[in-house]
Amino acid sequence: MRALIVGGGAREHAVGVTLARAGAEIIVASPHANPGLERIARASVRVDVDQAQRIADFGEREEIDYAVIGPEAALAAGTSDALRAAEIPVVGPSQAAARIESSKLYCRELLQRHAIGGQPVWRAPERIEQVEATLAEFSGPLVIKPSGLTAGKGVWVQGPDFTDARPGAAYAKSLLAQGQRVLIEEKLEGEEFSQMAFVTDSGVYPMPAVQDFKRALEGDKSGNTGGMGSYSQRDHLLPFLSAAQRDRSIEILSQAVAALRSEGLEFRGILYGGFMLTAKGPMLLEFNARFGDPEGVNAMTLYEDGNFDELLYGVACGRVDPTLIRFRSRATVLKYVVPPGYGDRPQPGGVVELDEAAIEADGVHVFYGSVEPAGPAAVRLGTSRGIALIGEASAIHEAGARVEAALAHVHGDFYVRHDIGTLEDLARRREHMRQLFVPGAKSSPLPLSVAAPGAPPSSAAPDEMRA
Repeated sequence: MRALIVGGGAREHAVGVTLARAGAEIIVASPHANPGLERIARASVRVDVDQAQRIADFGEREEIDYAVIGPEAALAAGTSDALRAAEIPVVGPSQAAARIESSKLYCRELLQRHAIGGQPVWRAPERIEQVEATLAEFSGPLVIKPSGLTAGKGVWVQGPDFTDARPGAAYAKSLLAQGQRVLIEEKLEGEEFSQMAFVTDSGVYPMPAVQDFKRALEGDKSGNTGGMGSYSQRDHLLPFLSAAQRDRSIEILSQAVAALRSEGLEFRGILYGGFMLTAKGPMLLEFNARFGDPEGVNAMTLYEDGNFDELLYGVACGRVDPTLIRFRSRATVLKYVVPPGYGDRPQPGGVVELDEAAIEADGVHVFYGSVEPAGPAAVRLGTSRGIALIGEASAIHEAGARVEAALAHVHGDFYVRHDIGTLEDLARRREHMRQLFVPGAKSSPLPLSVAAPGAPPSSAAPDEMRA
């Protein structure tokens, strides 16, 4: 089959590679020429992802069988609607259903209307003069969120991003002054995780859980980014996430899909919940209506070869054979090569040389993002994430070590978070969750898995349990 991929980042490169391995012909619509996608594409066009009709026209000319939409901006612009109007099945919800991501306020109101649990306390002041009184309703730390799309970079968290409430109030007022809606939410304490699922008319089918690293610097310091890297565990849980807790997050996904459908909104595509595991269980931070980046790369790296084309076509058409959803029992670690200063002040233009053959020989896959060719074995970094390096192994820290070894074959002026997937970082997260469940407890060599009372622990790999 001919599959149109909309977007040109590492996530879309991973989708293309996984589809090509399954025998699909790859067609690409992207604002820039992704070197990895260009190698495998039968045809491509340079077009902004929000140019819905142009993309649909291109898809018709190329006689594609279905489309896979990567970036959230394409969904928000109605690209899926234009494609479906051309009778092209799409992995991606309608513009109206995609509001579950493009409008955080719509999402919260939807979940509130349908009494779906796992939500923080939130308020949405409509006018600047209401901000101070709204802030006064909260007794603890706050989170300030623009309601619209922010590419993972517009959320302000009290503590790492601002101290007392005054800067938070000023930020909220500035958003309202710009004509944006703003959410003020209680700050949740715990560990974040991402739970993606294939959503069809016939059901919600989960992928492995992943933990994303949004903060720019090691130790989760500095501002938010689109994601510096991510990891997954071989049992598809996480070192701090039990099966029961993961099941609860999947239940929230399913309830959200049912809520959309009860209001007449069909959802065919990928629904991704960003959750915070707290002492009360999983709490929803936000929904995304597409594969996560980087989390989607972890999932596709683990997908069993052979049927991804058939699976995505089934998702686009609304019904899949559940036996096609097969992920290997392996751990993965992804680390992004980014320009110096990425997040707040990226410094683009640096040339990065890499030996792909040597990297692959180390058991690490290469996926390209915001780069352009700069020679036979070199790329020039843009302003966003440039190269995703992802390794797999039986344990998280082993997969991370593979990526670190592969970095010896990457040269140039760039930045990487080296702490992702290390035993030290895993131990820090274990202790963080242990303190939440047992306040004041002294550190002890417990397994990394921390379960809520009555919930079974996850089966962490033996090496990870020694962290």
